[in-house]
Amino acid sequence: MKDKVELRSKPEIKHTIESLRQILSEVQKLVVYRSVLKDPVVKAFINFIDCITNENALSTKVIKSTSKHYAKFFTQLSLKVASSSNNFLKTPWQDYLLNKILGDENPFSLKAEQTKITQIGSSLVLQVEEDLDRLQGLYTIQNEQIRTILQSIGWGETWPGWEEIEQTNSSLKTALDCRYLTKTQFNEALEWKSLVNELSLFYYQNGAGIFSMFKAFHWQSTENGGQLQGIPFPDPIKMDDLVGFDDQKDWLIRNTQYFLAGHPANNIFVYGDRGTGKSSSIKALLNYFSNDLLRIVEISRDNLNDLSKVMHLLKDRKLFFIIFIDDLSFEEEETEYKTLKAILEGSLAIRPSNILIYATSNRRHLIREFFSDRKDHENEEIRHQDTLQEKVSLADRFGIQLAFVAPDQKQYLKIVHSLCKSRKLKIPKKTLERRAIQWAQLYNARSGRTARQFMDFLVAEMQVKP
Repeated sequence: MKDKVELRSKPEIKHTIESLRQILSEVQKLVVYRSVLKDPVVKAFINFIDCITNENALSTKVIKSTSKHYAKFFTQLSLKVASSSNNFLKTPWQDYLLNKILGDENPFSLKAEQTKITQIGSSLVLQVEEDLDRLQGLYTIQNEQIRTILQSIGWGETWPGWEEIEQTNSSLKTALDCRYLTKTQFNEALEWKSLVNELSLFYYQNGAGIFSMFKAFHWQSTENGGQLQGIPFPDPIKMDDLVGFDDQKDWLIRNTQYFLAGHPANNIFVYGDRGTGKSSSIKALLNYFSNDLLRIVEISRDNLNDLSKVMHLLKDRKLFFIIFIDDLSFEEEETEYKTLKAILEGSLAIRPSNILIYATSNRRHLIREFFSDRKDHENEEIRHQDTLQEKVSLADRFGIQLAFVAPDQKQYLKIVHSLCKSRKLKIPKKTLERRAIQWAQLYNARSGRTARQFMDFLVAEMQVKP
């Protein structure tokens, strides 16, 4: 213990401890970006630094607390890095902190999403400059500083640090990530407070909060009302991957282009045979318009009663949202379709101009019908025809309706050949076509999905063969 006390008394260690204490003191003064301190990883890191710089750092109680906070910080940071979808600069901790800043939703980021910095109040800008200066202190903390201090409490030599945390999904990272350029600017800047303009521009071009971090979302209904969950790895499907249905894809693209340009656009209903690419064509829009302010929010049919909540959450943002409802259909006794009808057309409140609804279904009229619905029987309601029209009118409220019909054999083989070419497989044409036809006869009939499933099997088979 005496040796450790003497070690902590060395001028260089005392100076390092004092520097870290000053950083923690300044961070507690955050105003606009104060919510960053509530993040579990950031909170655990600050608690860890607070423990190792504590005057009683050598006590058994504080050492135990130090271990607990570091374990929480390291494990949570490792999990976040493993599920991350973007490149990181310098250490994983520094990258994580930058992501929390860029993804923070606060008065400044929300204002910057809507307008350029010249329209933001000077007092708010000055406060952001001070906050960035304080956050830079956290960013500049180095492994070696901490290792030096930890040596004074007896476990610095074995401390691994966080620099070696690896991103397990590195093949999915891309330098085109919208955050990459801005993070590079912060990484290279001598003073972060000089980057308020760049930070404001980032929010203006990419949105604030969770919308700057993700492009695809799923609505999760909860007892407290529900929330948006970002999808780190959305479906990478592209329009070029979908063979055929050129007219339908063109309608989807053109309508979405009008929408993103601020012109009137229609809600779209895509119906047809299973496995023909209805859902994939809508998902592909996200990649087709990857550099635009488009976001897609998926909501399940079971949560349609939350649709008005979702729209209220999105309506005041500068971004453009497609609410995606996949596999939409209703049984006769279900009444949730009335909520959707009112939102499409019929509600007293108009649909926000930055929101469209794109839905898919295997059913043309969405609501299940029976032959008895079309017959006249005794004891039926007097205005039976009105009820029938009520059932079939939901699809009519979508401005554009697109049909995806199962391909014939020629079109099916065209899809197979396209997939074979994209996967660079070498197999005789006749053999490929014969096996593709056999596969369709055995499994799920002809469709784009069947063709893809056949190719997945073929790729695996060819790789396994000696």
